[in-house]
Amino acid sequence: MLFLEYPKCTTCKRAKKWLDEHHIVYEDRHIKEQNPCVAELKEWHTKSGLPLKKFFNTSGLLYKSLGLKDKLPTLSEDEQYELLASDGMLVKRPLIVDGDTVLVGFKETEWTENLL
Repeated sequence: MLFLEYPKCTTCKRAKKWLDEHHIVYEDRHIKEQNPCVAELKEWHTKSGLPLKKFFNTSGLLYKSLGLKDKLPTLSEDEQYELLASDGMLVKRPLIVDGDTVLVGFKETEWTENLL
C-alpha cells in the first residue's frame, strides 16, 4: 500500500495515525519531494472512479494563487493531469493506493470500509 502525504499537513498526520493504530503496513511517500507523474495520476484516477477534480487540493494556497477554480473547467483532462504532475502541492492528500483501491483525502468511515 502506498500512502502519499505532505508531512506538515494535519489531515495527513491524522490519517497516518489511523493507519498505525490499525497496524496497516504502508510505504510512505512525500508528495512534494516525489510528485506523482502523469501515468500514475491517470491510473489512480481511473481506479478511483472519482471525477478528476477530486484529485485537486482545492483548499491549497497554490490552487488559489493560480486561480484554478475558474481555469480548471476550461482545461482538457490531459492538461489537468499535466498540472497535477507539475507540483505535488496541487494534489489532494492524503492519497492511498492499494491495488485497485484509491482513496483521496481522509474520511475515516471510507477508510474503515475499504482498508479493514
